[in-house]
Amino acid sequence: MIRSFYLFVLSVGLCSSLAQAQENFTRKDSLFGGMRFERSCYNVLRYDLNLQLNPAEKKLSGYNEITFKTVEDTPKIQLDLFENMLIDSIVLSGKPLKFEREFNAVFVKFDQPLLKDSEQKLRFYYHGQPHIAKHAPWDGGFVFTKDSAGKDWVGVAVQGTGASLWFPCKDSQTDEPDLGCSIKVAVPNGLMNVSNGRFMGSTNLNNGYTRWDWEVKNPINNYDITLNVGDYVLIGDSYQGLDLDYYVLRENESKAKIQFEQVKPMMDCFQRKFGPYPFAEDGYKLVETPYLGMEHQSAVAYGNHYMNGYLGNDLSGTGEGMLFDFIIIHESGHEWFGNSITSKDVADMWIHEGFTCYSESVYLECLYGYEKAQTYINGLKRNVQNDKPIIGAYGVGNEGSGDMYYKGALMLNTIRHILNDDVKWWALILKYSTQFKHQIIDTPTVISFFNQETGLDLTPVFNQYLKHKNLPILEIKRDQNKMLQLRWKTDELHFSLPVEILNNGKSNRINVSNHWVNTKIKFKKRPKSENFNQQKFFYQLNIVH
Repeated sequence: MIRSFYLFVLSVGLCSSLAQAQENFTRKDSLFGGMRFERSCYNVLRYDLNLQLNPAEKKLSGYNEITFKTVEDTPKIQLDLFENMLIDSIVLSGKPLKFEREFNAVFVKFDQPLLKDSEQKLRFYYHGQPHIAKHAPWDGGFVFTKDSAGKDWVGVAVQGTGASLWFPCKDSQTDEPDLGCSIKVAVPNGLMNVSNGRFMGSTNLNNGYTRWDWEVKNPINNYDITLNVGDYVLIGDSYQGLDLDYYVLRENESKAKIQFEQVKPMMDCFQRKFGPYPFAEDGYKLVETPYLGMEHQSAVAYGNHYMNGYLGNDLSGTGEGMLFDFIIIHESGHEWFGNSITSKDVADMWIHEGFTCYSESVYLECLYGYEKAQTYINGLKRNVQNDKPIIGAYGVGNEGSGDMYYKGALMLNTIRHILNDDVKWWALILKYSTQFKHQIIDTPTVISFFNQETGLDLTPVFNQYLKHKNLPILEIKRDQNKMLQLRWKTDELHFSLPVEILNNGKSNRINVSNHWVNTKIKFKKRPKSENFNQQKFFYQLNIVH
Protein backbone atom coordinates (compact mmCIF):
# COMPACT_ATOMS: atom_id res chain seq x y z
CA MET A 1 0.00 0.00 0.00
CA ILE A 2 1.02 3.64 -0.30
CA ARG A 3 1.60 6.00 2.55
CA SER A 4 0.92 9.70 2.81
CA PHE A 5 3.62 12.02 4.08
CA TYR A 6 0.95 14.62 4.68
CA LEU A 7 -1.17 12.25 6.72
CA PHE A 8 1.84 11.29 8.84
CA VAL A 9 2.66 14.91 9.53
CA LEU A 10 -0.92 15.74 10.48
CA SER A 11 -1.21 12.72 12.76
CA VAL A 12 1.94 13.24 14.84
CA GLY A 13 0.05 14.85 17.70
CA LEU A 14 -2.41 11.96 17.77
CA CYS A 15 0.16 9.17 17.88
CA SER A 16 0.25 8.61 21.63
CA SER A 17 -3.54 8.61 22.04
CA LEU A 18 -4.00 6.31 19.03
CA ALA A 19 -1.41 3.88 20.36
CA GLN A 20 -3.23 3.72 23.67
CA ALA A 21 -6.61 3.24 22.00
CA GLN A 22 -5.32 0.34 19.93
CA GLU A 23 -4.40 -1.58 23.07
CA ASN A 24 -8.09 -1.94 23.98
CA PHE A 25 -9.00 -4.80 21.67
CA THR A 26 -12.50 -6.24 21.48
CA ARG A 27 -14.25 -9.47 20.59
CA LYS A 28 -14.88 -7.98 17.14
CA ASP A 29 -11.12 -7.49 16.69
CA SER A 30 -10.31 -11.09 17.61
CA LEU A 31 -13.05 -12.42 15.32
CA PHE A 32 -11.47 -10.50 12.45
CA GLY A 33 -7.78 -11.02 13.24
CA GLY A 34 -7.69 -14.33 15.05
CA MET A 35 -7.45 -17.93 13.90
CA ARG A 36 -9.92 -19.87 16.06
CA PHE A 37 -10.88 -23.42 15.11
CA GLU A 38 -13.74 -22.37 12.82
CA ARG A 39 -11.17 -20.67 10.61
CA SER A 40 -8.20 -23.00 10.93
CA CYS A 41 -10.25 -26.16 10.29
CA TYR A 42 -10.39 -25.56 6.53
CA ASN A 43 -8.26 -24.32 3.66
CA VAL A 44 -9.67 -22.18 0.84
CA LEU A 45 -8.99 -23.62 -2.61
CA ARG A 46 -10.80 -21.16 -4.85
CA TYR A 47 -13.17 -18.19 -5.01
CA ASP A 48 -15.59 -17.67 -7.92
CA LEU A 49 -17.26 -14.28 -7.71
CA ASN A 50 -20.31 -13.51 -9.84
CA LEU A 51 -21.64 -10.03 -9.10
CA GLN A 52 -23.64 -7.14 -10.46
CA LEU A 53 -22.75 -3.54 -9.62
CA ASN A 54 -25.31 -0.76 -9.94
CA PRO A 55 -23.30 2.50 -9.74
CA ALA A 56 -26.42 4.71 -9.67
CA GLU A 57 -27.74 2.98 -6.54
CA LYS A 58 -24.25 2.12 -5.24
CA LYS A 59 -25.52 -1.43 -4.85
CA LEU A 60 -23.75 -4.77 -5.18
CA SER A 61 -25.41 -8.17 -5.46
CA GLY A 62 -24.54 -11.72 -6.42
CA TYR A 63 -22.62 -14.60 -4.92
CA ASN A 64 -19.22 -16.00 -4.11
CA GLU A 65 -18.78 -19.72 -4.74
CA ILE A 66 -16.20 -20.87 -2.20
CA THR A 67 -14.33 -24.12 -2.75
CA PHE A 68 -12.51 -25.38 0.33
CA LYS A 69 -10.95 -28.46 1.87
CA THR A 70 -11.29 -29.40 5.51
CA VAL A 71 -8.16 -30.10 7.53
CA GLU A 72 -10.15 -31.22 10.59
CA ASP A 73 -13.61 -32.65 11.20
CA THR A 74 -15.90 -29.71 11.84
CA PRO A 75 -19.62 -28.96 12.30
CA LYS A 76 -19.20 -25.30 11.22
CA ILE A 77 -16.82 -22.80 9.69
CA GLN A 78 -16.35 -19.05 9.93
CA LEU A 79 -16.69 -16.85 6.88
CA ASP A 80 -16.74 -13.07 6.95
CA LEU A 81 -18.99 -10.36 5.51
CA PHE A 82 -19.55 -6.85 6.83
CA GLU A 83 -22.74 -6.44 8.88
CA ASN A 84 -24.25 -3.86 6.50
CA MET A 85 -24.19 -6.39 3.66
CA LEU A 86 -27.28 -8.63 3.72
CA ILE A 87 -27.11 -12.41 3.38
CA ASP A 88 -29.68 -13.92 1.03
CA SER A 89 -28.69 -17.55 1.49
CA ILE A 90 -25.76 -19.90 1.88
CA VAL A 91 -26.14 -23.11 -0.11
CA LEU A 92 -24.27 -26.42 -0.13
CA SER A 93 -25.22 -29.15 -2.65
CA GLY A 94 -28.46 -27.31 -3.40
CA LYS A 95 -29.52 -27.15 0.26
CA PRO A 96 -29.61 -23.94 2.29
CA LEU A 97 -27.43 -23.91 5.39
CA LYS A 98 -28.10 -22.35 8.76
CA PHE A 99 -25.82 -19.56 9.89
CA GLU A 100 -25.30 -17.07 12.71
CA ARG A 101 -23.76 -13.62 12.54
CA GLU A 102 -21.54 -12.01 15.15
CA PHE A 103 -20.31 -8.60 14.06
CA ASN A 104 -18.74 -9.26 10.65
CA ALA A 105 -18.21 -12.98 11.29
CA VAL A 106 -20.63 -15.48 9.75
CA PHE A 107 -20.68 -18.94 11.35
CA VAL A 108 -21.98 -21.45 8.81
CA LYS A 109 -23.44 -24.66 10.26
CA PHE A 110 -23.64 -28.00 8.43
CA ASP A 111 -26.37 -30.62 8.77
CA GLN A 112 -23.66 -33.22 9.37
CA PRO A 113 -20.09 -32.49 10.47
CA LEU A 114 -17.72 -32.22 7.53
CA LEU A 115 -15.03 -34.88 7.63
CA LYS A 116 -11.32 -34.16 7.48
CA ASP A 117 -9.83 -33.93 3.96
CA SER A 118 -13.22 -33.54 2.30
CA GLU A 119 -13.56 -31.01 -0.50
CA GLN A 120 -16.65 -28.79 -0.40
CA LYS A 121 -18.21 -26.07 -2.52
CA LEU A 122 -20.77 -23.62 -1.17
CA ARG A 123 -22.44 -20.56 -2.64
CA PHE A 124 -22.83 -17.46 -0.53
CA TYR A 125 -25.55 -15.17 -1.94
CA TYR A 126 -25.74 -11.59 -0.68
CA HIS A 127 -26.53 -7.99 -1.58
CA GLY A 128 -26.25 -4.49 -0.20
CA GLN A 129 -24.63 -1.09 -0.43
CA PRO A 130 -20.95 -1.56 0.44
CA HIS A 131 -19.19 0.92 2.66
CA ILE A 132 -17.97 4.04 0.84
CA ALA A 133 -14.45 5.24 1.66
CA LYS A 134 -14.01 8.79 2.88
CA HIS A 135 -10.36 8.95 1.85
CA ALA A 136 -9.35 5.87 -0.10
CA PRO A 137 -7.02 4.05 0.02
CA TRP A 138 -6.24 4.96 3.65
CA ASP A 139 -9.70 3.99 4.80
CA GLY A 140 -11.24 0.98 3.11
CA GLY A 141 -14.24 1.11 0.86
CA PHE A 142 -15.70 1.95 -2.51
CA VAL A 143 -15.17 5.14 -4.48
CA PHE A 144 -18.08 6.18 -6.70
CA THR A 145 -17.30 9.15 -8.90
CA LYS A 146 -17.52 10.38 -12.52
CA ASP A 147 -14.95 10.97 -15.22
CA SER A 148 -14.74 14.28 -17.10
CA ALA A 149 -17.37 13.05 -19.57
CA GLY A 150 -19.82 12.36 -16.75
CA LYS A 151 -19.53 8.57 -16.95
CA ASP A 152 -19.40 6.42 -13.82
CA TRP A 153 -15.94 5.63 -12.50
CA VAL A 154 -15.77 3.18 -9.60
CA GLY A 155 -12.96 1.60 -7.60
CA VAL A 156 -12.43 -0.22 -4.32
CA ALA A 157 -9.51 -0.55 -1.91
CA VAL A 158 -9.76 -2.51 1.34
CA GLN A 159 -6.28 -3.27 2.69
CA GLY A 160 -6.44 -3.25 6.49
CA THR A 161 -10.22 -2.84 6.52
CA GLY A 162 -10.88 -6.25 5.01
CA ALA A 163 -12.08 -7.72 1.74
CA SER A 164 -15.26 -8.85 3.53
CA LEU A 165 -16.31 -5.22 3.20
CA TRP A 166 -17.62 -6.18 -0.26
CA PHE A 167 -17.56 -9.95 -0.72
CA PRO A 168 -17.86 -12.99 1.60
CA CYS A 169 -14.59 -14.81 2.19
CA LYS A 170 -12.26 -16.17 4.81
CA ASP A 171 -10.90 -12.72 5.54
CA SER A 172 -7.46 -13.64 6.84
CA GLN A 173 -4.00 -13.26 5.33
CA THR A 174 -3.21 -16.77 6.60
CA ASP A 175 -5.15 -18.31 3.72
CA GLU A 176 -5.21 -17.56 0.01
CA PRO A 177 -7.19 -19.53 -2.60
CA ASP A 178 -4.59 -22.04 -3.77
CA LEU A 179 -6.22 -22.43 -7.19
CA GLY A 180 -6.86 -18.75 -7.76
CA CYS A 181 -10.23 -17.18 -8.45
CA SER A 182 -12.57 -15.85 -11.08
CA ILE A 183 -14.12 -12.39 -10.90
CA LYS A 184 -17.22 -11.86 -13.03
CA VAL A 185 -18.79 -8.43 -12.65
CA ALA A 186 -21.79 -7.12 -14.59
CA VAL A 187 -21.91 -3.33 -15.04
CA PRO A 188 -24.16 -1.02 -17.09
CA ASN A 189 -23.63 -1.13 -20.85
CA GLY A 190 -21.02 1.37 -22.00
CA LEU A 191 -18.80 0.68 -18.99
CA MET A 192 -16.08 -1.91 -18.50
CA ASN A 193 -14.95 -3.79 -15.41
CA VAL A 194 -11.25 -4.58 -15.02
CA SER A 195 -10.24 -7.09 -12.36
CA ASN A 196 -7.22 -9.24 -11.56
CA GLY A 197 -5.75 -11.80 -13.93
CA ARG A 198 -6.60 -12.48 -17.54
CA PHE A 199 -9.61 -11.16 -19.44
CA MET A 200 -11.81 -14.11 -20.42
CA GLY A 201 -14.48 -12.28 -22.39
CA SER A 202 -17.66 -10.28 -21.94
CA THR A 203 -21.34 -11.20 -22.18
CA ASN A 204 -24.30 -8.92 -22.92
CA LEU A 205 -26.96 -9.93 -20.38
CA ASN A 206 -29.85 -8.26 -22.28
CA ASN A 207 -30.88 -6.32 -19.17
CA GLY A 208 -28.83 -3.21 -19.79
CA TYR A 209 -25.74 -4.83 -18.27
CA THR A 210 -22.59 -6.44 -19.65
CA ARG A 211 -20.63 -8.97 -17.60
CA TRP A 212 -16.84 -8.85 -17.73
CA ASP A 213 -15.04 -12.07 -16.79
CA TRP A 214 -11.52 -12.34 -15.34
CA GLU A 215 -9.48 -15.37 -14.28
CA VAL A 216 -6.61 -15.53 -11.76
CA LYS A 217 -4.39 -18.63 -11.86
CA ASN A 218 -2.19 -17.84 -8.85
CA PRO A 219 -2.99 -17.67 -5.15
CA ILE A 220 -4.06 -14.13 -4.24
CA ASN A 221 -4.50 -12.05 -1.07
CA ASN A 222 -8.12 -11.27 -0.26
CA TYR A 223 -7.45 -7.54 -0.19
CA ASP A 224 -5.81 -7.74 -3.62
CA ILE A 225 -9.01 -8.96 -5.31
CA THR A 226 -10.53 -5.92 -6.96
CA LEU A 227 -12.91 -4.37 -9.45
CA ASN A 228 -12.45 -1.19 -11.49
CA VAL A 229 -15.39 0.18 -13.43
CA GLY A 230 -15.16 2.95 -16.00
CA ASP A 231 -14.97 3.97 -19.64
CA TYR A 232 -11.55 2.39 -20.08
CA VAL A 233 -9.38 2.00 -23.13
CA LEU A 234 -6.71 -0.68 -23.34
CA ILE A 235 -3.09 0.07 -24.18
CA GLY A 236 -1.63 -3.35 -24.90
CA ASP A 237 2.11 -3.94 -24.77
CA SER A 238 4.59 -6.66 -23.99
CA TYR A 239 8.19 -6.80 -22.85
CA GLN A 240 10.56 -9.74 -22.93
CA GLY A 241 7.67 -12.21 -23.00
CA LEU A 242 5.61 -10.51 -20.28
CA ASP A 243 2.23 -9.01 -21.17
CA LEU A 244 1.86 -5.38 -20.09
CA ASP A 245 -1.72 -4.07 -20.24
CA TYR A 246 -2.75 -0.57 -19.24
CA TYR A 247 -6.41 0.30 -18.69
CA VAL A 248 -6.85 4.06 -18.53
CA LEU A 249 -9.65 6.55 -18.91
CA ARG A 250 -10.24 7.39 -22.54
CA GLU A 251 -9.22 11.01 -21.95
CA ASN A 252 -5.79 10.00 -20.61
CA GLU A 253 -4.64 7.54 -23.27
CA SER A 254 -1.88 9.76 -24.69
CA LYS A 255 -0.51 10.64 -21.24
CA ALA A 256 -0.44 7.02 -20.18
CA LYS A 257 1.51 5.91 -23.26
CA ILE A 258 4.33 8.23 -22.20
CA GLN A 259 4.24 7.86 -18.40
CA PHE A 260 3.90 4.10 -18.33
CA GLU A 261 7.13 3.62 -20.29
CA GLN A 262 8.71 3.57 -16.80
CA VAL A 263 7.35 0.03 -16.39
CA LYS A 264 9.93 -1.55 -18.70
CA PRO A 265 13.12 -0.37 -16.96
CA MET A 266 11.41 -1.13 -13.65
CA MET A 267 10.76 -4.71 -14.76
CA ASP A 268 14.38 -5.02 -15.87
CA CYS A 269 15.55 -3.83 -12.47
CA PHE A 270 13.16 -5.76 -10.24
CA GLN A 271 13.49 -9.01 -12.14
CA ARG A 272 17.26 -8.74 -11.92
CA LYS A 273 17.24 -7.97 -8.19
CA PHE A 274 14.15 -9.89 -7.00
CA GLY A 275 13.66 -12.64 -9.55
CA PRO A 276 11.10 -13.17 -12.34
CA TYR A 277 7.79 -11.34 -12.12
CA PRO A 278 5.80 -13.64 -9.78
CA PHE A 279 2.49 -13.65 -11.67
CA ALA A 280 3.41 -14.04 -15.34
CA GLU A 281 0.47 -16.42 -15.89
CA ASP A 282 -1.88 -13.62 -14.89
CA GLY A 283 -0.04 -10.82 -16.71
CA TYR A 284 0.78 -7.35 -15.44
CA LYS A 285 -1.67 -4.45 -15.54
CA LEU A 286 -1.85 -0.85 -14.47
CA VAL A 287 -5.44 0.31 -14.02
CA GLU A 288 -6.30 3.98 -13.59
CA THR A 289 -8.32 4.51 -10.41
CA PRO A 290 -10.16 7.40 -8.73
CA TYR A 291 -7.84 7.03 -5.71
CA LEU A 292 -4.07 7.26 -5.45
CA GLY A 293 -3.03 3.61 -5.71
CA MET A 294 -2.96 0.08 -4.34
CA GLU A 295 -0.98 -3.10 -5.00
CA HIS A 296 -3.85 -5.17 -6.37
CA GLN A 297 -2.13 -8.29 -7.70
CA SER A 298 -1.76 -8.27 -11.51
CA ALA A 299 -4.06 -5.20 -11.62
CA VAL A 300 -2.06 -2.46 -9.90
CA ALA A 301 -4.21 0.58 -9.10
CA TYR A 302 -2.78 3.83 -10.46
CA GLY A 303 -3.99 7.32 -9.57
CA ASN A 304 -0.86 9.51 -9.53
CA HIS A 305 -2.14 11.80 -12.30
CA TYR A 306 0.71 10.93 -14.67
CA MET A 307 3.30 12.81 -12.64
CA ASN A 308 6.66 11.81 -11.25
CA GLY A 309 7.11 11.82 -7.50
CA TYR A 310 4.23 11.34 -5.10
CA LEU A 311 1.46 13.49 -6.55
CA GLY A 312 4.23 15.72 -7.86
CA ASN A 313 6.12 15.84 -4.56
CA ASP A 314 9.30 14.15 -3.33
CA LEU A 315 8.79 12.21 -0.10
CA SER A 316 12.55 12.20 0.54
CA GLY A 317 13.00 15.95 0.18
CA THR A 318 16.20 15.29 -1.76
CA GLY A 319 15.04 15.77 -5.32
CA GLU A 320 15.77 12.14 -6.18
CA GLY A 321 12.15 11.15 -5.65
CA MET A 322 11.23 13.18 -8.73
CA LEU A 323 13.15 10.79 -10.96
CA PHE A 324 10.31 8.25 -10.97
CA ASP A 325 6.54 7.88 -10.72
CA PHE A 326 6.11 6.81 -7.13
CA ILE A 327 2.89 4.84 -7.63
CA ILE A 328 4.19 2.82 -10.57
CA ILE A 329 7.38 1.84 -8.76
CA HIS A 330 6.10 1.37 -5.21
CA GLU A 331 2.86 -0.45 -5.97
CA SER A 332 4.56 -2.68 -8.55
CA GLY A 333 7.25 -3.51 -6.00
CA HIS A 334 4.47 -5.04 -3.95
CA GLU A 335 4.05 -7.72 -6.60
CA TRP A 336 7.17 -9.27 -5.09
CA PHE A 337 6.75 -8.04 -1.50
CA GLY A 338 3.22 -8.34 -0.17
CA ASN A 339 1.52 -10.12 -3.06
CA SER A 340 4.01 -12.91 -3.68
CA ILE A 341 5.48 -12.91 -0.15
CA THR A 342 2.66 -12.27 2.30
CA SER A 343 2.62 -11.87 6.07
CA LYS A 344 0.41 -14.25 8.06
CA ASP A 345 -0.81 -11.49 10.33
CA VAL A 346 -1.29 -7.80 9.60
CA ALA A 347 0.86 -7.15 12.68
CA ASP A 348 3.79 -8.16 10.45
CA MET A 349 2.88 -5.85 7.57
CA TRP A 350 6.42 -4.49 7.59
CA ILE A 351 7.19 -7.62 5.54
CA HIS A 352 5.08 -5.96 2.82
CA GLU A 353 5.87 -2.31 3.32
CA GLY A 354 9.48 -2.23 4.53
CA PHE A 355 10.76 -4.29 1.62
CA THR A 356 8.59 -2.42 -0.90
CA CYS A 357 9.70 0.98 0.37
CA TYR A 358 13.27 -0.28 0.02
CA SER A 359 12.51 -1.28 -3.59
CA GLU A 360 12.13 2.40 -4.45
CA SER A 361 15.82 2.96 -3.75
CA VAL A 362 16.63 -0.28 -5.59
CA TYR A 363 14.99 1.17 -8.69
CA LEU A 364 17.02 4.37 -8.34
CA GLU A 365 20.23 2.39 -7.89
CA CYS A 366 19.53 0.34 -11.02
CA LEU A 367 18.94 3.41 -13.17
CA TYR A 368 21.00 6.18 -11.55
CA GLY A 369 23.58 4.59 -9.29
CA TYR A 370 24.35 3.89 -5.65
CA GLU A 371 24.87 7.48 -4.49
CA LYS A 372 21.48 8.74 -5.67
CA ALA A 373 19.80 5.70 -4.16
CA GLN A 374 21.48 6.32 -0.80
CA THR A 375 20.63 10.00 -0.92
CA TYR A 376 16.98 9.10 -1.49
CA ILE A 377 16.62 6.45 1.18
CA ASN A 378 18.41 8.55 3.79
CA GLY A 379 16.16 11.47 2.91
CA LEU A 380 13.24 9.32 4.05
CA LYS A 381 14.51 9.59 7.64
CA ARG A 382 12.59 12.85 7.96
CA ASN A 383 9.32 10.91 7.79
CA VAL A 384 10.09 8.46 10.61
CA GLN A 385 7.94 9.13 13.67
CA ASN A 386 9.30 6.61 16.22
CA ASP A 387 5.80 6.72 17.74
CA LYS A 388 5.33 3.02 18.56
CA PRO A 389 6.72 -0.39 17.51
CA ILE A 390 6.52 -1.39 13.85
CA ILE A 391 5.07 -4.81 14.77
CA GLY A 392 1.48 -4.60 15.99
CA ALA A 393 -0.53 -6.89 18.25
CA TYR A 394 -1.11 -10.37 16.82
CA GLY A 395 -4.49 -12.01 16.34
CA VAL A 396 -6.63 -8.85 16.45
CA GLY A 397 -6.17 -7.28 13.02
CA ASN A 398 -3.78 -4.66 14.38
CA GLU A 399 -1.08 -3.08 12.24
CA GLY A 400 1.86 -1.47 14.00
CA SER A 401 3.38 1.94 13.36
CA GLY A 402 3.35 3.56 9.94
CA ASP A 403 7.13 3.52 10.41
CA MET A 404 6.91 0.06 8.81
CA TYR A 405 7.54 1.92 5.53
CA TYR A 406 10.48 4.27 6.03
CA LYS A 407 12.02 2.79 9.16
CA GLY A 408 11.58 -0.70 7.72
CA ALA A 409 13.40 0.32 4.54
CA LEU A 410 16.15 2.06 6.47
CA MET A 411 16.59 -1.03 8.64
CA LEU A 412 17.18 -3.10 5.50
CA ASN A 413 19.65 -0.50 4.26
CA THR A 414 21.45 -0.75 7.61
CA ILE A 415 21.61 -4.54 7.34
CA ARG A 416 23.03 -4.19 3.83
CA HIS A 417 25.89 -2.13 5.26
CA ILE A 418 26.40 -4.45 8.21
CA LEU A 419 27.04 -7.15 5.63
CA ASN A 420 29.34 -4.72 3.79
CA ASP A 421 29.40 -6.85 0.64
CA ASP A 422 27.09 -5.86 -2.21
CA VAL A 423 27.53 -9.12 -4.09
CA LYS A 424 26.35 -11.07 -1.04
CA TRP A 425 23.60 -8.54 -0.33
CA TRP A 426 21.97 -8.78 -3.76
CA ALA A 427 22.32 -12.57 -3.71
CA LEU A 428 20.59 -12.55 -0.32
CA ILE A 429 17.68 -10.41 -1.50
CA LEU A 430 17.26 -12.46 -4.66
CA LYS A 431 17.22 -15.72 -2.70
CA TYR A 432 14.73 -14.27 -0.19
CA SER A 433 12.37 -13.21 -2.98
CA THR A 434 12.54 -16.51 -4.84
CA GLN A 435 12.68 -18.93 -1.92
CA PHE A 436 9.52 -17.51 -0.36
CA LYS A 437 7.69 -16.87 -3.64
CA HIS A 438 3.93 -17.37 -3.24
CA GLN A 439 4.35 -18.12 0.47
CA ILE A 440 2.75 -16.76 3.63
CA ILE A 441 5.39 -16.10 6.30
CA ASP A 442 6.04 -14.25 9.55
CA THR A 443 8.76 -12.15 11.17
CA PRO A 444 10.64 -15.07 12.81
CA THR A 445 10.90 -16.71 9.38
CA VAL A 446 12.45 -13.56 7.89
CA ILE A 447 14.93 -13.17 10.74
CA SER A 448 15.91 -16.84 10.64
CA PHE A 449 16.53 -16.62 6.91
CA PHE A 450 18.72 -13.52 7.20
CA ASN A 451 20.69 -15.05 10.08
CA GLN A 452 21.28 -18.27 8.20
CA GLU A 453 22.26 -16.65 4.91
CA THR A 454 24.59 -14.03 6.42
CA GLY A 455 26.10 -16.19 9.14
CA LEU A 456 25.42 -13.30 11.55
CA ASP A 457 23.10 -12.99 14.53
CA LEU A 458 20.93 -10.14 13.31
CA THR A 459 18.07 -10.93 15.72
CA PRO A 460 18.85 -8.03 18.10
CA VAL A 461 19.03 -5.62 15.16
CA PHE A 462 15.66 -6.73 13.75
CA ASN A 463 14.12 -6.68 17.22
CA GLN A 464 15.36 -3.19 18.06
CA TYR A 465 13.90 -1.65 14.93
CA LEU A 466 10.71 -3.74 14.79
CA LYS A 467 9.68 -4.32 18.41
CA HIS A 468 10.71 -1.04 20.03
CA LYS A 469 9.86 2.50 19.06
CA ASN A 470 13.26 3.94 19.98
CA LEU A 471 16.18 4.12 17.58
CA PRO A 472 19.57 2.75 18.66
CA ILE A 473 21.57 5.61 20.18
CA LEU A 474 25.30 5.69 19.63
CA GLU A 475 26.88 7.11 22.77
CA ILE A 476 30.34 8.59 22.33
CA LYS A 477 32.90 10.05 24.71
CA ARG A 478 36.62 10.59 25.07
CA ASP A 479 38.80 9.15 27.80
CA GLN A 480 41.48 11.14 29.63
CA ASN A 481 43.81 10.63 26.68
CA LYS A 482 41.16 11.95 24.26
CA MET A 483 40.76 8.49 22.78
CA LEU A 484 37.31 7.77 21.42
CA GLN A 485 34.99 5.38 23.29
CA LEU A 486 31.69 4.06 21.93
CA ARG A 487 28.68 2.01 22.99
CA TRP A 488 25.10 1.41 21.91
CA LYS A 489 22.19 2.41 24.11
CA THR A 490 19.29 0.16 23.07
CA ASP A 491 16.17 -1.54 24.39
CA GLU A 492 17.44 -4.83 22.98
CA LEU A 493 20.18 -6.67 24.88
CA HIS A 494 23.25 -8.00 23.04
CA PHE A 495 22.78 -5.38 20.32
CA SER A 496 25.76 -4.97 18.02
CA LEU A 497 26.20 -2.74 15.01
CA PRO A 498 29.35 -1.58 13.23
CA VAL A 499 30.16 2.13 13.15
CA GLU A 500 32.13 3.90 10.45
CA ILE A 501 34.20 6.75 11.87
CA LEU A 502 35.58 9.36 9.52
CA ASN A 503 38.82 10.82 10.88
CA ASN A 504 41.45 12.78 8.97
CA GLY A 505 40.07 11.54 5.68
CA LYS A 506 40.20 7.91 6.70
CA SER A 507 37.28 5.60 7.39
CA ASN A 508 37.51 3.29 10.39
CA ARG A 509 34.95 0.50 10.79
CA ILE A 510 34.49 -0.62 14.38
CA ASN A 511 32.08 -3.19 15.81
CA VAL A 512 30.24 -1.68 18.76
CA SER A 513 28.02 -3.39 21.36
CA ASN A 514 26.08 -2.32 24.45
CA HIS A 515 29.35 -2.08 26.38
CA TRP A 516 31.93 0.66 26.03
CA VAL A 517 34.46 -0.07 23.31
CA ASN A 518 37.87 1.57 23.49
CA THR A 519 39.34 2.70 20.19
CA LYS A 520 42.75 3.93 19.16
CA ILE A 521 41.22 6.96 17.47
CA LYS A 522 42.19 10.27 19.01
CA PHE A 523 40.13 13.46 18.71
CA LYS A 524 41.59 16.74 19.87
CA LYS A 525 38.11 18.25 19.71
CA ARG A 526 34.90 16.62 20.73
CA PRO A 527 33.70 14.50 17.74
CA LYS A 528 30.61 15.65 15.84
CA SER A 529 27.92 13.83 13.95
CA GLU A 530 29.72 14.35 10.66
CA ASN A 531 32.53 12.15 12.01
CA PHE A 532 30.14 9.20 11.89
CA ASN A 533 28.72 7.75 8.69
CA GLN A 534 24.96 7.85 9.13
CA GLN A 535 24.34 7.40 5.41
CA LYS A 536 24.91 3.69 5.89
CA PHE A 537 23.51 3.08 9.37
CA PHE A 538 20.25 4.32 10.87
CA TYR A 539 20.80 5.58 14.42
CA GLN A 540 20.97 8.66 16.61
CA LEU A 541 24.03 10.17 18.26
CA ASN A 542 24.43 11.07 21.90
CA ILE A 543 27.66 12.75 23.07
CA VAL A 544 28.10 11.80 26.72
CA HIS A 545 30.71 14.44 27.54
